[in-house]
Amino acid sequence: MTKDAITSAQLNELIDIVKKIHGFDFSDYTEASFKRRLARIMMLKKLEFYDLKHVLVNDPSFFQEFLEEITVNVTEMFRDPAFYKALNTQVLPYLSTYQHIKIWCAGCSSGEEVYSLAIMLNEEKLSKKSFIYGTDINTEVLNEARKGIYSLRKIKSYAENYLFTGLPGSLTDHFTIMYDAAAIHSELKQNTLFSVHNLISDTGFNEFQMISCRNVFIYFETELQHKILDLFYKSLCPLGYLCLGNKETIRSEAFRKKFKVINQKENIYQKIGT
Repeated sequence: MTKDAITSAQLNELIDIVKKIHGFDFSDYTEASFKRRLARIMMLKKLEFYDLKHVLVNDPSFFQEFLEEITVNVTEMFRDPAFYKALNTQVLPYLSTYQHIKIWCAGCSSGEEVYSLAIMLNEEKLSKKSFIYGTDINTEVLNEARKGIYSLRKIKSYAENYLFTGLPGSLTDHFTIMYDAAAIHSELKQNTLFSVHNLISDTGFNEFQMISCRNVFIYFETELQHKILDLFYKSLCPLGYLCLGNKETIRSEAFRKKFKVINQKENIYQKIGT
C-alpha cells in the first residue's frame, strides 16, 4: 500500500490509538486534511501504516513530532470578530480596573491572536499595563510568532476581520509594510512573550486576569478537558476570565459551578471564588 492511500478505517484505527494512549481526540478533524498530514509524516519518516502505528504505541518521544506535524495551525488575526466585540464590551472594562493585566493565550500558534489582543489593548489605552503570554507545543510556529511578520495576502484577509470588530482605523495602521509582507509594530511586541508549554503535562506558571484558549479545546477528550480546565481555573485570579472558542463549552457540571457565563455564544466565562 502506498503512503497516500490511507483508508477511512485505518484513519479511525489511528485516531483510536492516539486517544487511548496519548489522550488526544482527533475525531473532529477533517478527514481529508488528517489523511494528508498522515501521508506527509509517513513520507518524511519513510514509514508504512503499520510502522506508524508501531512507533505511536511503543515510542513516546515520537508522539511529540507526530503532534507538531498533525496539529492544524489554522489561525487568523481577529478570527471570529464577534468574540473581540464581546471582549471589548464585556471584559476589557473590568480588566481596565487592574493595576496590571496578565493574559495567557494558550495554543497561540503563529501569534495572530496574541497580536490581535495587543492591538485591542493598545486601542483601549491599556497596553502599557498589560502583558500577554503566548504558548504552544510547536516550536516552529512560535518562532514565526516572535517575528510578527505576515504575508500581505494574509493581512488583507485579516483586515476584513478587523473591520467587523468595530475598532477604529484599519489593521494596517498597526503594521509596517515591507514589499510582500508586513511586520507588527515593535511597540505591540514589547509586552508579549512566546514560549513552549504543553497543556497536557506542564503546570501553571503565573496568575492571570484572562486566559484565552480558542479552537484548541475541542480536540481533547473529556478527562483531559477536565485536567486543563482545572489548570486554567487555578491559573486565573479571582474573577478572572476564561475565553473558549464558539464551538467549545464547559460541559462538566463540576466546572460549571466554578465559572459564571459572561457570553454564552462566544463562550466567555468568569471564575467564581478564590
